[in-house]
Amino acid sequence: MDPGDAVDPGELAAERETAYELLRRGHELLRERHNAQAAVVLERAARAEPGKGSILEALARAHYNSGQHARAAEAFEALLEVDPSGHYGHLGLGLSLERLGRLGEARTHLRLAVAMNPRSATYRRALERVESKVG
Repeated sequence: MDPGDAVDPGELAAERETAYELLRRGHELLRERHNAQAAVVLERAARAEPGKGSILEALARAHYNSGQHARAAEAFEALLEVDPSGHYGHLGLGLSLERLGRLGEARTHLRLAVAMNPRSATYRRALERVESKVG
């Protein structure tokens, strides 16, 4: 084996992490507000377990909280493909679309979120804010 081909043992261990371990680490990074780092870890988890709602939700939050609103919107859309009735997915997608200036689409998803979870003052405030921008 050529010395240039040596593999870092840490890299091998990281490759062997399960999706669950990656999700746990991603959640920890989110709690510590290391959102960009969480997104990197959670992307790996999403590749290991495609279509897993819990991973997609955490990934979408990490992207949103790190200011990657287009990537957050994509992740929230993927989450809604898994669970179209998920009010949090509609909220997240609506907020991401708002940040991207796509207010009409944002309003649609925020309306759905409020309809699915009418008790949430947070959801209602988000919808009211977008509706005031739309006119």
